[in-house]
Amino acid sequence: MRSCLLDKNLSRWASWIFLVLVDFLEFESLSRLPVVSFYEDAFRKATGVALKVVPPGPPRQRVSMGDCENPFCSSVASTQAGCEACLELQVKAQRTIAQKRTPFQISCFAGLTEVAVPVFVGDHHVATLMSGQVFRRPPTERDFAMVVGMVDGTDPEWSRKARNAYFATPVVNAERFQAIIQLLSIFAQYLADFATRFAAVGKADEPPAVTSAKDYVKAHFEEPITLEQVVEHVHLSRFHFCKLFKKATGLTLTEYIACVRVEHAKTLLVDPTTRISDVVFASGFGSVPRFNSVFKRYVGMSPSEYRKGARPQVPAL
Repeated sequence: MRSCLLDKNLSRWASWIFLVLVDFLEFESLSRLPVVSFYEDAFRKATGVALKVVPPGPPRQRVSMGDCENPFCSSVASTQAGCEACLELQVKAQRTIAQKRTPFQISCFAGLTEVAVPVFVGDHHVATLMSGQVFRRPPTERDFAMVVGMVDGTDPEWSRKARNAYFATPVVNAERFQAIIQLLSIFAQYLADFATRFAAVGKADEPPAVTSAKDYVKAHFEEPITLEQVVEHVHLSRFHFCKLFKKATGLTLTEYIACVRVEHAKTLLVDPTTRISDVVFASGFGSVPRFNSVFKRYVGMSPSEYRKGARPQVPAL
């Protein structure tokens, strides 16, 4: 009995580690894109606000915005109390967006507002856009004194630098802040589109059985596809194939089929003369309600919104 429980616990831990690894690999693929560093830099120059693309999930230590971080935030993070408070805020933001799947803004104890925008591929949270570190109203001397007291900033040199950075922090009104969130959401959707295409295309070093399964799906996505058909095609057992496919792609077979169908539907939706019902059946969805549901989950908007031009026009990879 004890051995059985141990095996189950080890299996759970192995599954958890595997999911973390999959998320890490997906994030690594995204973070290496030249457009990520380009957009981070362009976003900062255009808005005066920092942006950092970070891994999904609650961080174990405070995530820095790097060279473009608000100097005041860096000063506060150099204190133990400030660093702990900042980490707590980032953990809360990551957990909230993973659950709600929408942008989330939160104010820290120092009165600055941060925003987190998730990047989802289907049900997979693959990255987070962290931005903000701005005031929503002009700060006061009283506000600064309270912050200094909370972080025990008694060092005169620290207080001088922190004060200068505090009152140099950008003040962003509601309208401008909403525009910032919209820009972040557009970029998040672009990254999600890339991740979807990356999953559909695959990698050069993937197992032959996985490549064969993908080829089968691409050749038959307009028809109903079952797991039994695919495993028969690749000559593997259900268990072995599912484990192998998930490990290689980070997706289940069902999720992969959905990715391929969604990508095909997107190409058809570009033509305004093609009826939605024709797109549905040509992409293998079988019904309009299912098509609408899957499309919105993977693309972040309805097929009609996508067709009307709601999809952001972004640079090619």
